[in-house]
Amino acid sequence: MPKTAPFEEHTERYEGWFEHHEDAYRSELDALRRLVPTTGYGVEIGVGSARFAAPLGMQIGVDPSGKMLGYARERGVEVLRGVAEWLPFRDETFDTALIVTTICFVDDIPRTLADAERVLDPDGALVIGYIDKDSPVGRRYQETKEQNPFYRDAVFVSTDELVDALEAAGFTDFEFVQTIYHWLDEIDGPEPIEEGYGDGSFVGIKATR
Repeated sequence: MPKTAPFEEHTERYEGWFEHHEDAYRSELDALRRLVPTTGYGVEIGVGSARFAAPLGMQIGVDPSGKMLGYARERGVEVLRGVAEWLPFRDETFDTALIVTTICFVDDIPRTLADAERVLDPDGALVIGYIDKDSPVGRRYQETKEQNPFYRDAVFVSTDELVDALEAAGFTDFEFVQTIYHWLDEIDGPEPIEEGYGDGSFVGIKATR
């Protein structure tokens, strides 16, 4: 079942994270800007409140949380209620599919990636942003997940695990960026954005075929 309850019950707390950690949020957003195409028709899968979809130019978003979709709609994104594993779109609909800090919440990662591949144009790109399981922030989240209503049921993945899953879904070419080199409360200003992965806690992958 979709892990929607925390997002329905703690919507304001979720929104407050972006205000309290604005420098981290801006760093993640700027990292993804390096990967997300600037043209074409785009969807965010697990759009939440459209904190990423709106500034990154995604026209439509899907999410199982009605409250989150309300915020996304206010930010100018067309919304549909649905889950990542069974997207309500025809084959080859989009030029870009975006999944940000959502992959750890889906029920079935292989099915999610396969359906993202299905709705993408053959020349389209899937861009995923996430906290790497093996990073300092990822390890901290896992150690304290029982205290966090959002991450309590999350299943974090490493970059290598995600690449394996992407290859199984039919993706063959990958581009990586990384950022967030400090614990979130210690960040005071923009974090560096670098190619690759293994140092930054937030990783972006652009996957194509």
